[in-house]
Amino acid sequence: MRFRLNTAVLVLSLVATVAAASADDPPLRVVPEVNYDRYAGTWYEIARLPNRFEKACARDITATYTRREDGRIDVENKCVEADGRVKVARGVARPVEGQPSSVLQVRFAPAFLSFIGSVWGDYQIIALGPEYDHAVVGTPDRKFLWVLARTPKLDAAVYKAALDQARSQNFDVSKMLLVPQTGS
Repeated sequence: MRFRLNTAVLVLSLVATVAAASADDPPLRVVPEVNYDRYAGTWYEIARLPNRFEKACARDITATYTRREDGRIDVENKCVEADGRVKVARGVARPVEGQPSSVLQVRFAPAFLSFIGSVWGDYQIIALGPEYDHAVVGTPDRKFLWVLARTPKLDAAVYKAALDQARSQNFDVSKMLLVPQTGS
């Protein structure tokens, strides 16, 4: 009984801490509407905030989105590791009911775990070029941020504007990592 009580107190403390930390930042200002057919296709990762799941990725990071008939989006992330091996992660994204189409949740865990809320990560599009040529994607806790483009290179002025937009929403863009895109 003592173990269960201690575990319950620990879980409640963690939940309270996470809730308090996320309450510090206002909700992200997201793109009001995204056309999923236009958003589909391959995006090159130009830069990102450091994260654990891309730690082994050395270069040539891409994300390919494919619209599904059920309204979800298939996601395939690829990168080349330092030793030249290609790493692939496949997942699915879903729109969040009652939110703009730019607010999605993404899951890379097996489908049978879909009922567990914590396997779904936030994916919020906070900037999108009018021609769908670049995008800025972040999470409400400001821990994850990506600058994406349809081509391996992004104009310096567009990149600066993307960082300015993220900075205006309290992302620490000083930690951004540029991603080498070699085209190989």
